[in-house]
Amino acid sequence: MILADNQELTRLGLKALLSGIVDSSVSIVEDKAALIEKPKANSHVIVLIDFTLFDFADEDNLLIVVERFPDTRWILISDDLNQASIKKFVYGSKHISIVFKDTPLYIIREAVKVTLSGSRYICQHATEMLIAAQQDEQQSPTVSTLTATELAILTAIAQGKTTKEIAADRNSSIHTINTHRKNIFRKLNVNTAHEAVKYAFRAGIINTEEFYI
Repeated sequence: MILADNQELTRLGLKALLSGIVDSSVSIVEDKAALIEKPKANSHVIVLIDFTLFDFADEDNLLIVVERFPDTRWILISDDLNQASIKKFVYGSKHISIVFKDTPLYIIREAVKVTLSGSRYICQHATEMLIAAQQDEQQSPTVSTLTATELAILTAIAQGKTTKEIAADRNSSIHTINTHRKNIFRKLNVNTAHEAVKYAFRAGIINTEEFYI
């Protein structure tokens, strides 16, 4: 078992906790270089790590290390993981478990036991954050769903141009512009030009000088 945490008080507490769960010795590392050396000697280990306090550039940097040691299992324990980090880790590797430092001790014990059995453990808090992120994605359309033509028409709407004016500018029929408007509204999940314009403003498609209600 490898304990990777550079806070002395936290290390002492976690080491005491682990001593009552695992039969093997608990090795302590305080930086990324030392952490990477340990699995080289024996990759069949479990790493309990506070990712946010270690010298990893970002989540991808840790995931690369995880990929290097496919027999190693990782338990991320932190009090500062956000939705984006949790999503990356959960979908980035099946060998990563997640718990929070402020969780009850029995949850941390359970996470270690589950990981020792070869499975992964995602605590309830992390699971709820992941579900919330997925719901936000489903409910919040993105600019990338619009075509270049639809973006141009949405910008024109935001500038206060009428359907007739937009059609004239683009050498298109009013019917064609209306079709584009309907598609824009559908993709952005709005019902009016006013709502579409507000979305364009929030998404940064237009600036404040161009904004029109």
